[in-house]
Amino acid sequence: MLRLIPWLILSLLALPLWAAEEEEFIEGIHYERVTPPLPGGSAGKVEVIELFWYGCPHCFTFEPKLAAWKKRKADYIEFISVPAIFNNPLWQLHATAFYTADILGVEGQLHEALFRALHVTKRPLKTEQQLRDFFIEHGIKGEAFDKTFNSFSVRAKTARAADLSKKSGINGVPAVVVNGKFRIDGPLAGGYDNLLKIVDRLAEQEHLAATK
Repeated sequence: MLRLIPWLILSLLALPLWAAEEEEFIEGIHYERVTPPLPGGSAGKVEVIELFWYGCPHCFTFEPKLAAWKKRKADYIEFISVPAIFNNPLWQLHATAFYTADILGVEGQLHEALFRALHVTKRPLKTEQQLRDFFIEHGIKGEAFDKTFNSFSVRAKTARAADLSKKSGINGVPAVVVNGKFRIDGPLAGGYDNLLKIVDRLAEQEHLAATK
């Protein structure tokens, strides 16, 4: 019995540290509530939406961390990338490029390439023609680009992205919305590592609430 006492003391001492870790991220300080809430994920899933802009250097910095997180995220997380659209024609143009790649089935191939073109090689991608040339260089036929870039499907997707950008209440990018209820960004979270920790915690919270 005496042998258990040191272990018990250590366990009790550790409790405040564990509790402090659980309380480390506070609503209103490290993340905010979306009001009114937006629709969440499909049945049994917690939706996590990343809002980004290809021209944003912070988004480019965040991208490798996000890519690593996507490989280890919980199975119940349904992850979606959404190009943010504010009152800026260039954001609209780049969002159109994202959804063009998505519909053509090459988003996975071009997503990082678009980031690198803008931030590493400093390539100007400010017009539809410049984007068309970029897509062609990556194996997409010009006719396919033209048909898709100016399609109703792409316009509808960009309209929904603009609506989400507004209704989520984000002030900048990169930002993440968890299950339509919570928004997090780098400055609020205190860095991108913390941002992803908060995403994990909120997603788990939403998952547990849904399975009770």
